[in-house]
Amino acid sequence: MKKWLRKLLGNEGEQYAANFLKTLGYRIIAQQVRTHFGEIDLIAMDGDVLVFVEVKTRRSNRAGMPEDAVTQAKQRHITRAALAWLKKHRALERRSRFDVVSLVWSDDHQPPDVRHLINAFAPEGSGNMYS
Repeated sequence: MKKWLRKLLGNEGEQYAANFLKTLGYRIIAQQVRTHFGEIDLIAMDGDVLVFVEVKTRRSNRAGMPEDAVTQAKQRHITRAALAWLKKHRALERRSRFDVVSLVWSDDHQPPDVRHLINAFAPEGSGNMYS
């Protein structure tokens, strides 16, 4: 798949995931947040918990489920990006977690299959997020 098509699919997936989370009562506070450690797809509030959401969108699951692409290395990048965001916004004391929303969009005319993995992984990296 061409790079611009992947980006388009990813953007559509992120918007779908944001709307999906809103139906569950989450409040989306930021999308496509860039830090010098990488991008955070969505930042949301689930009650009083700050949630960093990684969205993975695929056209099929032939190469595995989309959430399988959230490898340990990817988790480290997300953790660092989240820590940078928390420091910048003076929110280090906030309860937070990492969710993954996995979308398989095999038919343009049907909604995607959605899997929402709550608390999908613990902070990764040396000293983890709280050091």
